Amino acid sequence: MDELDTILAKTFDLDTEVYHRRGFKRRVGYGAKPALLVIDMANGWTQPGSPFACDGMNSVIPAIRELLDVFRDKKLPVVFTSTAYDVTEGPNTDMGLWHLKVPIETMKTGSWEAEIDSRLQPADGEFVLIKKRASAFHGTHLSSMLKAMGVDTVIATGVTASCCVRHSVEDAIAEGFRPIVPRECVGDRVAGVVAWNLFDIDAKFGDVEPLADVLAQIKA
Repeated sequence: MDELDTILAKTFDLDTEVYHRRGFKRRVGYGAKPALLVIDMANGWTQPGSPFACDGMNSVIPAIRELLDVFRDKKLPVVFTSTAYDVTEGPNTDMGLWHLKVPIETMKTGSWEAEIDSRLQPADGEFVLIKKRASAFHGTHLSSMLKAMGVDTVIATGVTASCCVRHSVEDAIAEGFRPIVPRECVGDRVAGVVAWNLFDIDAKFGDVEPLADVLAQIKA
């Protein structure tokens, strides 16, 4: 554990005590049927050279692979997302105002950047949703699709902890799903961002659990 991790751990221990004194120590737990949500693990986030490239992919990708293997063995639903835009030039685009803050014009529909990383290649029968916003639920049919499958629990993985994963978890619980976030399966670009967002997600929106515990629960 480096110096930053040590500082964050001490800070979060103190913050956790504050939350617990106020009653923020409840768990959503698992329901009867989980789905695996792999958020934005496309080349634009997982490969070097992109403005959105994230750190830690050499550990995050193998961790997600472990979950994929178990979900596929159990024949449970798997949904991938990518963020991409059809029109990125001119005055009339589908990027909204987001491009005024970040260079999302690099995420062009059909581009290499928008393709799911080949190390996490979707299998037959798995879904790839293209979204325009941070949350996997906002503006997509993900919620209705999962409910039609009888899913009540969402295992949320991918990038980034501060944006698309976080917003997806917030919307998941708002839509009536139980969000579970395997700690080792989430990445971001800036030091400390993963730790902070996982802490805050665990306090308010979903259960952040060690990957080993999530794997054991799904296998069972």
